Amino acid sequence: LSRVVEIDTTGGPGFGFEHFKQYDFLRDGEVVLTFDDGPWPENTPAILKALADDCLKATFFEIGKHAVWHPEITLQVVKAGHTVATHTWSHKDLARNPYASDLDQAKEEIEMGISAVHKAAAGAPVAPFFRFPDLQHPPQVLAYLRERNIATFSTDIDSFDFKMRRPEEVIKSVMTKLQKRGKGIILMHDFQHATAEAMPELLRQLK
Repeated sequence: LSRVVEIDTTGGPGFGFEHFKQYDFLRDGEVVLTFDDGPWPENTPAILKALADDCLKATFFEIGKHAVWHPEITLQVVKAGHTVATHTWSHKDLARNPYASDLDQAKEEIEMGISAVHKAAAGAPVAPFFRFPDLQHPPQVLAYLRERNIATFSTDIDSFDFKMRRPEEVIKSVMTKLQKRGKGIILMHDFQHATAEAMPELLRQLK
């Protein structure tokens, strides 16, 4: 762990060059490890162990429904000192109807997710960070998050690990893209078993 970056979310800034170009807080050779769609049995604890073994920290964008199902895993993430953030209630694409045409429904999907993760975290801080499902960012929903002073995280390096079944594929995907970019916010999923299996070797290669 080279350093800890604290982010001021006033005005709801966006991060990750796939969609947002304004802020670049990483030095060459630095990566931010992010995981979506947890908490999930077996996979999330395995990733937590790999991170602990290498004294590393990550950011977990949790689905509210999953946090309700597995609050004990959210607590494991919190107690290990990682950043817990949110990823909607049930991973609905907010750029599609009914959410695209009904801002109130989109807000409900976001806020239910935030509330569920807060409850699972049992009083521990939940970061005002949000990642859109499928990285779909409708302008009216982005405007709402800005009003709420919630930062939006896209990605610099999308592993596409949800398409992969073998850990070596995940490792190759991340490292090949990272060699081209040299740094970045890496998007992975603690929902995916291959990613959990890949972590010890991936972390070795990242170091």
